[in-house]
Amino acid sequence: MEEEKTIGSSRVELNENNIENATEETRNVKEKIEDPKVGMMFNSIDDIMKYYTRYGKEKGFAVAKRSSKKGDDGEVRYVTIACNRAGKPRNRSSNPLKLQSESKTDCKAQLRAVLCPDGKWILNAMVLDHNHGLSPSRTRYYKCNRLLEPHAKKRFASNDKADIRVKKNLKSIVVEAGGHGNLSFIEKDCRNKLSCLHLGEGDVAAMQDFFLKMQVDNSDFFYTMDFNENGRLRNVFWADARSRATFKEFGDVVMFDTTYLVNKYDIPFAHFVGVNHHGQSTLLGCGLISNEDTETFTWLFQTWLKCMFGCPPCAIVTDHDKAMKKAIEIVFPKARHRWCLSHIMEKLSKKLRGYKEYESIKICMQNAVYDSLTKEEFEESWGKFVEKYKLESNEWLLGLYDERHRWVPAFVKDMFWAGMSTTKQGESMHAFFDGYINLKTTLKQFLDQYEPAIAQKVVNENNEDFNSFNLCIPCITHYEMEKQCQSAYTIAKFKEFQRELIGNICCNLFSCKKGTVFSEYELREDVSLGESHRPAIFRVYVNEDTNEVNCNCQLFEFRGILCRHQIMVFIHREVYRIPDKYILKRWSKTVIRSHNKVRISYDNWFVKPEAQRYDKMCKAFYEVANLAADSEDRCEKVMAQIQELKREFENEEGVCGRNKPI
Repeated sequence: MEEEKTIGSSRVELNENNIENATEETRNVKEKIEDPKVGMMFNSIDDIMKYYTRYGKEKGFAVAKRSSKKGDDGEVRYVTIACNRAGKPRNRSSNPLKLQSESKTDCKAQLRAVLCPDGKWILNAMVLDHNHGLSPSRTRYYKCNRLLEPHAKKRFASNDKADIRVKKNLKSIVVEAGGHGNLSFIEKDCRNKLSCLHLGEGDVAAMQDFFLKMQVDNSDFFYTMDFNENGRLRNVFWADARSRATFKEFGDVVMFDTTYLVNKYDIPFAHFVGVNHHGQSTLLGCGLISNEDTETFTWLFQTWLKCMFGCPPCAIVTDHDKAMKKAIEIVFPKARHRWCLSHIMEKLSKKLRGYKEYESIKICMQNAVYDSLTKEEFEESWGKFVEKYKLESNEWLLGLYDERHRWVPAFVKDMFWAGMSTTKQGESMHAFFDGYINLKTTLKQFLDQYEPAIAQKVVNENNEDFNSFNLCIPCITHYEMEKQCQSAYTIAKFKEFQRELIGNICCNLFSCKKGTVFSEYELREDVSLGESHRPAIFRVYVNEDTNEVNCNCQLFEFRGILCRHQIMVFIHREVYRIPDKYILKRWSKTVIRSHNKVRISYDNWFVKPEAQRYDKMCKAFYEVANLAADSEDRCEKVMAQIQELKREFENEEGVCGRNKPI
């Protein structure tokens, strides 16, 4: 009964708030919005959007940002905001007896604005007439006009805490408001704003037990929980000690992905994944989040950054998602952000199937994306593709083109991406836990499966470590550079080098322009494009002083493996041993990886001799540290001896290599 009184008293208070809001809304309705005119000035694009949205709400239509165009300096200088029914209607169904509904009418109503020298925006053109009916009384249904007011949001949150579900919650608010027509939101908006994890019975206890166990196994286990203003669990993040140590080795390039755990509700499960020296995926942290919005992703990225010693990644790959993009710009402003190419291409059917020539459009777009070897080739192919099928007004394609530097292979290959492919066959955001979780996995089941899943990944890495130590892929040539890579690289990466070495067969060196500092070599290669081939010209530039070699195919920059064109130029110049800078430590099989020595409970850690030695030394170090911590002189003495031992062991490694058993 006490609970009912509390809810009832809050209802009275909210009624008063509703009256105030209704009064304010009535005042706003009476205030007529000025009709747009050429020459109207605005401070920003957002101000134009707000004005046109209010105008549309009064007249009976919704608005959307139609297009924008950048100037030569890369800054947006032109913008078009249009009626949301702009664009030609498209039949998305292949069955003529089951046609889908369509809102587009090719409406031409729009505002156009241009950026002035003083930084303000001026309306320079407009169309006010619509080719469809207008209904001011129905504008509340348009997404751009829906708003969940703070008092309503608070009401939903408090009642949700009392286990009063959305439908029942909404009914009482509808009655108080005098009907659905007086609300500024719909049921879907309410569900999206309840920012807490909906866990099943026993899930919280299972999570606490899991975290406690992991911390007992290794005190470097990291976890944090985020609670909303009502004290309800909103987000969770954790990373085990091995993941944190792995980040130090392989945290330069990170993939971030979300999938779903399902018990009674959908729970977005997020995970960070890196790529190890064998090209295998390796876990760098996990999270359960209540929303997939910018605020939540920002919290998750900031928490992950703290967990990983404040060191941001150099590059990050995510799905094509605006909220993720904004959060990355906030938390990792200097990181290169790339979108998963396969995720974008999977949307072709959803976004373009309404066109009659869909199959031809799909093939033409794929050719422009995958077959363009340079930025210039892509620009030309994309322009012809858009013009041929009259796609200039397609909002989705316009948005992709504006952000082409985030996903088109020709634009992203100038950066190291740890071998993550951009080809049709190669790239997809493979879930790290494939085979262990699915759409019916409960949280408790997932926590039970966490250690077996990680253990299998560790086993896979250990197997490849052993194979690279114990086995040897034979050389196919007599060149010293091949033997050099054979002794340095893991098996997986040596195979990649061999493919480039064999690729020389398809190349022909036909031009050389020698200079005093730089020389330029031109090579013709018969490039494979699916089932067809075409000749392509590649240019290799050599610094005569440093013997530095760069190719415009940028395979080395992208994958960290010398390309066939660079190899051919080295051989032509009789340079048979590759300079050390082109043998990346990241792919080396001889480097001792620190994450392999972290104590973990899921890999029979204590049965390994090196693990036992590692733990024995750590305990001894802790004892010495405790004795020396109170004295600066003792501390300096300990550090001096550690540095001396470090130099001694490093020198031994340099002389002996890794001929010792692993």
